Amino acid sequence: MVPAAAPLLLGCDFSSAPSRRKPIVIALGAPSDHGVVALSGFETFDSLDDWAAWLERTPSWVGAFDFPFGLPRELVETLGWPLEWEALMAHYASLERKDIRTTFAAFCAARPVGGKFAHRVTDGPSGSSPSMKWVNPPVAYMLHAGVPRLLASGASIPGLHRAAASGERRVALEGYPGLLARELVGRRSYKSDAALLEGDGRSLVRIELLAALEAGRSRLGIRLACSPADRQLMLADAKADHLDAALCLVQAAWGYQRRDSPGPGYGLPPTVDPLEGWTVTA
Repeated sequence: MVPAAAPLLLGCDFSSAPSRRKPIVIALGAPSDHGVVALSGFETFDSLDDWAAWLERTPSWVGAFDFPFGLPRELVETLGWPLEWEALMAHYASLERKDIRTTFAAFCAARPVGGKFAHRVTDGPSGSSPSMKWVNPPVAYMLHAGVPRLLASGASIPGLHRAAASGERRVALEGYPGLLARELVGRRSYKSDAALLEGDGRSLVRIELLAALEAGRSRLGIRLACSPADRQLMLADAKADHLDAALCLVQAAWGYQRRDSPGPGYGLPPTVDPLEGWTVTA
């Protein structure tokens, strides 16, 4: 049986500039010892401050968050920024977004075609965008907006940071829904911010993707259980913010199952770079 003290599981589809049209979405769930994560509903936030306040007042959770937690070591060394993660994050948080864009654009301009961006080691197995990208998707801004607020919530980040005050009461893992989605439906698109594109089959791919999650067809060996109302909500959301949050929830459940694994725990590699971090399940 799951211990009575088992934490809330979270999957977070994140935005660095949330709004009512494009909120941050959190999928809530509970762990099980039968390879099932039960989705209990969603929370949405149209401001970063509201999202951060919710994390801080929720006493115990393990969450997978859809944004990078670190920058490429090559980039950091080239720029002469701090080589210790907490100091690096403090420096990065002190920058304005325009300064980040200017600095990263200059870095890219000095490099050859085909190798403009620096990559973290985890980018290969996860298939994620380099965390220094400032557009399409703006993951550099997501890191800038998200990580300082995770730290302010008292979260521990395995492999990068252990919070002295909360210990393991709040644990943040870097998630990436695209990694799990590609395993289940390949590279077929299942979402669009433009509602007019819904006629091109994306809604059918969402149906297939959610069915695969509910059947537990991925290598993670975890089935998603959800109510008919939550299933309909995920399928009707053309942007797939709710479905992406559920994908992250499954990743959080996989990490929680492996919380006592060697190294930093939560299924992360023992050799994870303490500056770059790692995407859970990659």
